[in-house]
Amino acid sequence: MTRGRSVKDRSKKKRVHALEVATERWKVLSKVLAVVDALKKEEEHVTPLKRLEILRPQLGLVKPHKVAHFVRRSPHLFEVCRDSRGVMWAGLSPQAEALVEEEARLLEEHSPVAAQYVTRMLMLSVDRRLPIDKIAHFRRDMGLPHDFRTRWVHMFPEHFRLVRLEDGEYLELVSWNPAWAVTELEKKASVSTGDANASPPGDLSLPFPMKFPPNFTSHYRFRGKAHHYVKTGNTEQFQKVTYLSPYAEAKGLTPGSPEFDKRAVAVMHEILSFMLEKRLVTDHLTHFRREFVMPQKLMRLLLKHYGIFYVSEGGKRLSVFLTEAYDGTELIEKCPLVRWREKLLQLTGYRGRFKNLGKFDVSSDSDDYLLGRDDDDVLDVESENSDYILDGCSLSDDSEMDLGDADEFCKD
Repeated sequence: MTRGRSVKDRSKKKRVHALEVATERWKVLSKVLAVVDALKKEEEHVTPLKRLEILRPQLGLVKPHKVAHFVRRSPHLFEVCRDSRGVMWAGLSPQAEALVEEEARLLEEHSPVAAQYVTRMLMLSVDRRLPIDKIAHFRRDMGLPHDFRTRWVHMFPEHFRLVRLEDGEYLELVSWNPAWAVTELEKKASVSTGDANASPPGDLSLPFPMKFPPNFTSHYRFRGKAHHYVKTGNTEQFQKVTYLSPYAEAKGLTPGSPEFDKRAVAVMHEILSFMLEKRLVTDHLTHFRREFVMPQKLMRLLLKHYGIFYVSEGGKRLSVFLTEAYDGTELIEKCPLVRWREKLLQLTGYRGRFKNLGKFDVSSDSDDYLLGRDDDDVLDVESENSDYILDGCSLSDDSEMDLGDADEFCKD
């Protein structure tokens, strides 16, 4: 996705330091997960280092940086040794093996929740079906298992089924569940009354929670162009607009109307609520514009509603956060899979340092700590995801790690 001028020119005062740190943390984690997933596919979870070098572009590394150096920076996760022929091999450490087994268990336990969220995404869609390749983009974000294409999609026949059409494979809704056609926002609003609305979806008038950084001037709101702000009266007016539930039929709405835009905000709010970390690469949302009846200029809408959403511009692809879900750098509610990721991250030695945060160039990516360097080398990163190469594994653009020196260790 091409980054728009409105993102490049945003005021530094609009940048939320805590969420930029959260972005960096995710980029480190996603790189490590990529290597772990690659090793898991190998017999006995070991492979020659040269084989991992083939995956270097998907790990976000370009010459002269090597995967071998990357692997050695996390000795608690990856073991490196040389065989009698002088070939270097990499494998998972005992701690990593234990975490792999734990992840498999947690993914299995999470399956009913993931099935509900996938079903609700089908309910949100216009045709009640979604391309399986597009759902694959959400695999790690939603906590779907590695075999979701082959086994998992057939585990819940009461909710959805796999159908093959001329243009590919789709997941199709089997039955409408009225109890699931209630937005997460409605559920939170009903906590005080204990009465969640399970009636047919219709008009809603619930305001969206908003959260701004401490240094943000509350009298003005960013509109999407450099130094272009509007008074918060427009925000208050937007919050008062009645909108159609994301689960209601939306074909009759006029694109560009306040009702259309507010429903689109509600759709994005709902989808982000389904994600483990309440964040997504923005490309993944734009892929669903037609299916979810969202505007063509989706990024403009995300930037316009700063406070409901936060768009991080770190790296070569943008990420969007649901701001209400975070307290500083931390998720307010963490499911077991998120806590598992935190344990994995701890074994990398990453301590959350993010240098030059206030003045980083949105067009560049740095990986200095990750590669054990102290200079400002820039890594050219092509993609945050490699669904086709690593079977849905979500990869990162770039990352910064603060690691101690890791000496090469081999067991002959």
